[in-house]
Amino acid sequence: MILRCTLSFVLVVLTTVVLTTLSASGENPDRNWTQWRGNHRNSQVSGDWPDELNDSTLKEVWRKPFGPSYSGPIVYGDNVFITETRDKKDEVVYALSKETGNEKWQVRWPGSMSVPFFAMKNGSWIRSTPATDGKRLFIAGMLGRFVCVDIESGKEVWAVDFSERYGVKREDFGQVCSPLIIDNSDNFIYIQCSAGFIKMERSTGKEIWRTLYDGGSMMSRGAFSSPYVATVAGKKQILVQTRTHLTGVDMDSGQTLWQQAVPSFRGMNILTPTAYGDTVFTSSYRQKSFGFNISKSGDGFSVEEKWDAPSKAYMSSPVIVGDNLYMHLQNRRIASLSLKDGKTNWISSKSFGEYWSMVTNGNRILALDSSGKLILMNANPEKFEVVGQVKLKTNDSWAHLAVVGNRIYVSGLKSMAVYEWSNSQDSTP
Repeated sequence: MILRCTLSFVLVVLTTVVLTTLSASGENPDRNWTQWRGNHRNSQVSGDWPDELNDSTLKEVWRKPFGPSYSGPIVYGDNVFITETRDKKDEVVYALSKETGNEKWQVRWPGSMSVPFFAMKNGSWIRSTPATDGKRLFIAGMLGRFVCVDIESGKEVWAVDFSERYGVKREDFGQVCSPLIIDNSDNFIYIQCSAGFIKMERSTGKEIWRTLYDGGSMMSRGAFSSPYVATVAGKKQILVQTRTHLTGVDMDSGQTLWQQAVPSFRGMNILTPTAYGDTVFTSSYRQKSFGFNISKSGDGFSVEEKWDAPSKAYMSSPVIVGDNLYMHLQNRRIASLSLKDGKTNWISSKSFGEYWSMVTNGNRILALDSSGKLILMNANPEKFEVVGQVKLKTNDSWAHLAVVGNRIYVSGLKSMAVYEWSNSQDSTP
């Protein structure tokens, strides 16, 4: 009995020490938002959220003016990292104090370009969301310049120009894909660009492998989608959506495990694909939504369409809660689909802005509308159910929001702001 109590006490102490150490070092994943759509790229966070969202439960902690950017903010330790396009000629990345918004350092380089006329509605700004492994920050500029800097000092560790390295034309819409870090215990980073899909050493920028390069035709050169990692058909792999295909890529070798054509208008396959068991979901512009079943086939894999649905997504990536998917549609309405059979649970009668970014805690969904509205809804497959909403001072946001603990990080086209969220009874003086 004494031994059991002693062991329990030691376990509690060790757990406390580990958690304290992780918290102090910034390694605790609940304290960070390290890349596009969060630490695991699925826009899912843990923990309980406040019951309400209104003007009395959301307090602005700080706000700072910045130039335009589509990049989402990322958070690590005591820092917030954001980007901007300055004076239509340079790209800038900033490290800001998480508590005050004060600048710690900035790095800039030439990075201006104009996107094609039909994509110019909201400007030609830096698009890719940075990623960090806790030591280095990785930023992809519009002209294909991929930069690695030290997160403490901002000092450049290395930089690669994909056009120069591979002798390829720059992407017509600029570099869009956000770099992927799978595991902090390895030394690799992945990115889809005009040269294909590339695995690189994080410490040096050296290429490990390159795949999915097809010569750079108009409809396939570059990419809009960012990759996602999932275990599908018993194999952990990277799901990569090019302008024309959805592909499973082997993490170690870069080998194409399976591939499926995905039709879309002008190659506008934009959202990040996701997985539900052995079903891979995607949706394409002016087409429909698809559930593709991946299975083992001899020594390889096979893919077949399990179901399709008439719902059409555009730019916004969906979230999964349980057996259901929640998605912002091309027509600006919100929909819920059953991932088991692709049947539509509901489509909202109300339309919203042109873009939504969503984060879920497995019970609720917090969404940032491109108009600057923050919306809290129940993850309810039975009906579209808004719990509360607040109009932020940000009037135009096309960046993915970040949620860390009870703080919400919002990057608009003209500002960066941090909000603190609490129940109404907690915010009473």
